[in-house]
Amino acid sequence: MVFEYENIVIGSSLKAVLYAYAHNYPIFFSEQRRPFRFDCFEPEVDLSALKIPNETESLTTFEGVKLLGARKELLWERLLFLLSLDGKVPLSTLCQSMRYDGNTMVCANEYSKIAEIAFNECHYFGDDHCHGFAKDKELTNDEYICYDYIAFNKGGKHEIDYIKTEDDFVSEIWFYPSERIDGATAVKDACAVSLLSKEQMQNFDYSETMARFKTVAEMESRGMKGVFNGYGPNGKPKHYRFRTTHVRRRSARRCMEASNDENHDTPSTTTAITEEDLVANLSDVSLIYNRFLK
Repeated sequence: MVFEYENIVIGSSLKAVLYAYAHNYPIFFSEQRRPFRFDCFEPEVDLSALKIPNETESLTTFEGVKLLGARKELLWERLLFLLSLDGKVPLSTLCQSMRYDGNTMVCANEYSKIAEIAFNECHYFGDDHCHGFAKDKELTNDEYICYDYIAFNKGGKHEIDYIKTEDDFVSEIWFYPSERIDGATAVKDACAVSLLSKEQMQNFDYSETMARFKTVAEMESRGMKGVFNGYGPNGKPKHYRFRTTHVRRRSARRCMEASNDENHDTPSTTTAITEEDLVANLSDVSLIYNRFLK
């Protein structure tokens, strides 16, 4: 059986989900591109139309207090939930690959085809397991955003929540209560955020090990110290060095341009509308979903 739609959206980034929500289009994806856990809106962004409280979070930094608005991950989850209630996420997370054969989109899981979709226009926002819609251009400035999660085995108790550096490699360091320890804890682990090229991704100088070293170096350069270890012969206090372990690295392509695939007459388009514009229109768009938001 072939399911027919006038317009469809492909992708699962926040921008793709916002676009599907704004136009009430069905959305398809083979992978979940959940926003980074620390990506937040500015405090003045109002999401009350979606029943998301306008709460701010304050972070302690070396430059002062940094205010954050609602987490983008929360908006992403809420929009997908509302789209699902409205039947606009037909395949949910069941699809693992999508292929356009010139007439229809064939969706499959690990074992077999699960759906065939006919459509007039496709709004493409990127999906690594989607074929036949668009192709990535080879770009010399193709960038990846890398998240290196680092556990502090010693020296994890401090007041700092966020560090901003001047480099693309370890450009931001986010500290958060350790999830390795049950219950409330004062011990913090860290996530180092880097912007790297494809070549740098394969260079040891930008590896997980070097990200761990640079994170500690940035902390020490700002006067942060490990656990107190008494006094030396000269009467000056001594401190243990930070002891860290790299937990995992998560990376994703940051900038991607797409063009129509030369092998197919594809009806796919990409839109120039920004994420900020889509968020600004949420209050008006949400009127369509009032029956779910009451």
